[in-house]
Amino acid sequence: MKRIWKPFGFLVLVCLVLTFAGRILRQHHTGAGGTDMPEKSGSPMQTQEETQKAEKMPEEVMEGLREIYYAGGCFWGVEAYFSRIPGVYDVTCGYANGSTENPTYEEVCSHMTGHAETVHVLYDPDRVSLRTLTEHFFKIVNPLTVDRQGNDVGNQYRTGIYYTDESDLETLKSVMDAEQEKYDSPIVVELLPLSCYYLAEEYHQDYLVKNPNGYCHVDFSGLAEFEKPQMAGLVDLSAYTVPSDEELRERLTDEQYRVTQNGDTELPGTGEYDDFFERGIYVDIVTGEPLFLSTDKFDSGCGWPAFSKPIDPEVVVEYSDTSFGMVRTEVRSRVGDTHLGHVFNDGPKELGGIRYCINSASLRFIPYEDMEEEGYGEWKELIP
Repeated sequence: MKRIWKPFGFLVLVCLVLTFAGRILRQHHTGAGGTDMPEKSGSPMQTQEETQKAEKMPEEVMEGLREIYYAGGCFWGVEAYFSRIPGVYDVTCGYANGSTENPTYEEVCSHMTGHAETVHVLYDPDRVSLRTLTEHFFKIVNPLTVDRQGNDVGNQYRTGIYYTDESDLETLKSVMDAEQEKYDSPIVVELLPLSCYYLAEEYHQDYLVKNPNGYCHVDFSGLAEFEKPQMAGLVDLSAYTVPSDEELRERLTDEQYRVTQNGDTELPGTGEYDDFFERGIYVDIVTGEPLFLSTDKFDSGCGWPAFSKPIDPEVVVEYSDTSFGMVRTEVRSRVGDTHLGHVFNDGPKELGGIRYCINSASLRFIPYEDMEEEGYGEWKELIP
């Protein structure tokens, strides 16, 4: 037995050593959720979760993307701002350029890690430039305050621009020099290579999407330059007609008829489009008149589909509604006089502050890929 055990025991020992060594190497290279600076300039500083996300992206898309990291105070609003810029492919929240590995939010808030709340921006340089992105960074930060943005104070709220490609430095310096000319005092925004970046906890990702009324220090008015031209009057009402009552009763379900014709309301959380966020256009189920774009839909948590604005302000008509002892504003479609729902002033401020609360039963959704065939091809250019 001893002669058998010695070689066997030696092999077991070797396997254990190799396994342990491999684990140490993996932790060193990945940071168990974060990454150290890559040797090759310009290569992505991805966390494991970001890497998994990247693997799902088409390779040809990933090859064309570039990246930059911005620290601008609380990362909730900074993430929301950059995610709304056309040409930005993805934005994540994380902790950058500190002295510890895999920090938690609580550790970063202790001011002992040296990390800054930072967003990682992946963008398509053919659609938006690094200069434009950085100019917008300066629209949402105070570049003169040290370790403070808005109501947030601490070294994790310092401002900084962190790059992974030396070729970006000239552009970044140019934008910073132009910004400095606006002030008599020196700006205090860091401009440094990225040394490390660790993805923040999941509840921080897309925080303002999950919590539309959550805290945010960022002014979103700078995004106005990316808005599409005013669409008022561009939906031709003569192209849509109201079917007869007999046809409607035959075509619509009982619930759809009650909601659209009798002003009923579907139960919260039961509508087909409540938790639905595919690309496409929403039209009046009665007449087919275009009403809302998928890009203006958001999760309000109210139990009904919510939109920040209609495709054309003239396609919805507002009426005072005092039913059920409440004072509300009802919205109906222009051509069909279809009861759609109500409009409120409690929407996300970064989307304009308006919430159109609409019954799924009043809508028909047309997927982006079917819009041309269904006769709505002219609206496709409005959906990124």
